[in-house]
Amino acid sequence: MQYIFSIALALATLPAAINAKSVFAHIVMGNTAAHDVTLWTKDITLAKEAGIDAFVLNMGFGDSNIPPQVANAFSAAEAAGSDFKLFFAFDYLGGGKPWPAGPSGEFSQSVMGILEKYKESPAYFKVENKPFVSTFQGIDNMGDWAPGGTIRSAVGDVFFVPNWDGTGLEKVQAAKDSIEGFFPWGMWPTGASNMTTDNDLHWKNGLEGKSFMMGVSPWFFHSGAGDLKPWVWRGDDLWADRWAQTLEVNPDFVQIVTWNDYGEAHYIGPLPSSESEIPDGSKQYVKDYPHDEWRNFLPYYISEYKNGKGTTQIEKDKLQFWYRTSPNTGNSCGVTGNTASQGQAVVADGKVMEDGIFFSALLKEDSEVSVQIGDGQEVVKEGKKGINHWSVPLGGHTGTPIFSVKKSGLTAKGAEITATSNLEGGCVNFNAFVGGA
Repeated sequence: MQYIFSIALALATLPAAINAKSVFAHIVMGNTAAHDVTLWTKDITLAKEAGIDAFVLNMGFGDSNIPPQVANAFSAAEAAGSDFKLFFAFDYLGGGKPWPAGPSGEFSQSVMGILEKYKESPAYFKVENKPFVSTFQGIDNMGDWAPGGTIRSAVGDVFFVPNWDGTGLEKVQAAKDSIEGFFPWGMWPTGASNMTTDNDLHWKNGLEGKSFMMGVSPWFFHSGAGDLKPWVWRGDDLWADRWAQTLEVNPDFVQIVTWNDYGEAHYIGPLPSSESEIPDGSKQYVKDYPHDEWRNFLPYYISEYKNGKGTTQIEKDKLQFWYRTSPNTGNSCGVTGNTASQGQAVVADGKVMEDGIFFSALLKEDSEVSVQIGDGQEVVKEGKKGINHWSVPLGGHTGTPIFSVKKSGLTAKGAEITATSNLEGGCVNFNAFVGGA
């Protein structure tokens, strides 16, 4: 598989105001218990360097971690200046109880209380001078957001772009007077297939002029934290696929899922300094599996999305790669492809995840790009100026992968691939190791 985008020399500038064509990263607030203002500042700095405009603070009702961590996040964002923002996504499932609309004035106990406290912060993300607000689920509470309803009557108008996962387009269209946009959660393929734009275009074209927020995610491995059985959806080429698809779909907003969801293995932020921020059932799968290099190409992907294909100047070659460090042939330890909890037909994990190496090269000019696994044969690809992506099968090879851009001499080594996993019980780690140069 290969994607090639021609990149011409041009000046790529970000818009002066952060409104439409903005990129957000989803933060699971329940995974920030060990954060202080210093750690929030570090996360914000890394996100800004990657070209991200705002963090989406996803919050489950009743989480005692929320009030102090929201305060820390806003303190850090306000100190960082006007070019990085925050906004809330009220998780109507995460706390085991839906968010109540009011009464106002009770921070952490109601939507109104939280919005009243933070909507005027200079760090709060706004569109059309309205506080941007999202959700995870909450379709049964849609009336709270109606014009003249409980929330807008108390806190003023908002720019409301909910996710009501599992809700059909017809029901969302019927609620169009209560929303300013919509965010469908479908950003992973089902079963042994690659992701397409069919679902994105279905929603975008059916929203009758409302704003569309598109989800982009690099991976999915729910490692069994909580009561759910572990499962995978196909990651493989997904990170490259989805950014290519933003150019096709051209959404108003893009939300990266996620910055720090270690339990589902799609984090692009740094590994936490405290294991207390990783769900217990996920710790062995996350340790020593950094994903930082997935941010490596974000300034280019985001610039292309915002400014148009072929508008970004490439100053130096870059490599990015990801893969699992042992093949599907090991002990899955109960991990399935798909999950009955989402109403899906369950299949073997090996029918979903390919045993392969997935790598991208951002090139100043045409060059051969190669990968060699251990003492296996070197595989050489013809790279073109711009962004390139390939995948190659493991083919039974083990050892340390070495990547190279021939013309510039850029090289990088990955983590060793072994025939069996070194995790307890020989469990296959379906998390991705991510590297680059």
